[in-house]
Amino acid sequence: MSSLNVALPSIAADTHASQTRLSWIIDAYSLVFAALLLPAGAVGDRFGRRRALLTGLLIFGAGSAAAPFTSSATTLIGLRCVLGVGAALVMPATLSTITGTFPRERRAAAVGVWAAVAGASAVVGLLASGLLLQAWSWRSVFLLGVVLAALAAVGTWLFVPDSAAPDGPPLDIVGAVISIAGLGALVYSIIEAPEHGWLGRTTLLGLGTGIVLLAGFVAWELHTRTPLLDPRLFTRPAFAAGTLSILLQFFGFFGLIFITMQYLQLVRGDSALVAAVSVLPMAAGMMPAARLAPRVVAAVGARACCVAGLLLITAGMVVLSRLDQGSSYWLLLAGLFPLGVGMGLAMTPATTAVTDSLPPALQGVGSAVNDLSRELGGALGIAVLGSLLGSTYRHHLAQHGALPPALAEKARSSLGVAAHLGEPVLGHARTAFVDGMQVAFLGGAVATGAAALAVALLLRGPRPSLATETDTSTAAGITRRNG
Repeated sequence: MSSLNVALPSIAADTHASQTRLSWIIDAYSLVFAALLLPAGAVGDRFGRRRALLTGLLIFGAGSAAAPFTSSATTLIGLRCVLGVGAALVMPATLSTITGTFPRERRAAAVGVWAAVAGASAVVGLLASGLLLQAWSWRSVFLLGVVLAALAAVGTWLFVPDSAAPDGPPLDIVGAVISIAGLGALVYSIIEAPEHGWLGRTTLLGLGTGIVLLAGFVAWELHTRTPLLDPRLFTRPAFAAGTLSILLQFFGFFGLIFITMQYLQLVRGDSALVAAVSVLPMAAGMMPAARLAPRVVAAVGARACCVAGLLLITAGMVVLSRLDQGSSYWLLLAGLFPLGVGMGLAMTPATTAVTDSLPPALQGVGSAVNDLSRELGGALGIAVLGSLLGSTYRHHLAQHGALPPALAEKARSSLGVAAHLGEPVLGHARTAFVDGMQVAFLGGAVATGAAALAVALLLRGPRPSLATETDTSTAAGITRRNG
């Protein structure tokens, strides 16, 4: 998901994709990924998690192999959807395999390693793409996906034990269809809002449809005998706090990556490699903080650890909202490093809370809920923050009467397109982009700040740890309903 962000400027130049299309090229993957995670987790539980891993890697590799042969933004969006299908089969199987094979006393440490690798790999993906783009085009990023899928398939075949719950409940197909339709309508409307206007009929109708469908999904899940996701789980404060924390962490994180890669390359003029290296301080803060998080939880409690992490993310976003065309790298560093530390502190206890809230037979679904929070948060972050950026960018250029109408219309498509129009168009477009970026980052800070407040309220009272808290009655109820 993150690696293609580095290639956005060259994709825009090659395919003439608008800012909205660029959002779709990134978000089509995460939207399909998020929408299919719950049913894919249930499929892995029922038919074997190792089989799900191998099948998902095959689909992912095949989609990656086809992508370099297209120059159409629309086709590229379709292939990114294919990659999302493969990823949905892979991701829940990884975490459910870990939680199903490690004993409870070692599970928190194992999940901590998983969370650190999963979070930092987003930054490593940026660096790998930056290196490739120094020598080749954006198509090489997809070829890297083919190589990695092949290596992961060999490793899975040799080392990953198979596990399943064949006596588990039947797949809730109706719930899956309703949830996919609801999420699709919601994210589509948000991404397309700059084109149609936030108060336009198409946008409001799409948002309303998405909300109604998601409400229908909740109603269906409450009454079906074999729910895809039991909404009653969210009445547990620890489960709700963990899910919300993960959702809004990645809302800010992936929205930030999507915008920052364009800022570094198209506003500051950095190369793809320099842009990727510039965000490495996030990983430098995230990985050690994720490994230390279990100790911090043991010392001060999960509530303090999670809230402190979310507040650090918020502070980082506020600092980054001060960036402009002339900002030094030190200002960027001052925002990225605390943001990475905050994610490391908040991610591990939240992930452990979600996976520990379900009985062993539903670990695949529990892992999928965790991954759903990550990917849905990322999809919404790119959609919402990207739309805030796009709306402000378009509005700024539309108000600038000094530009010839024909050139202004071309520049409004995206900053990547404006970069080829030269001065004075490029200068105005860069100013408009920075204005939109500042609005978007402040929006991200509001979201993560609200998450910190919500988590603090949900976890108030004497609670020993997100990792150790259980609710036997809820788990037993789920097990009874699912046979």
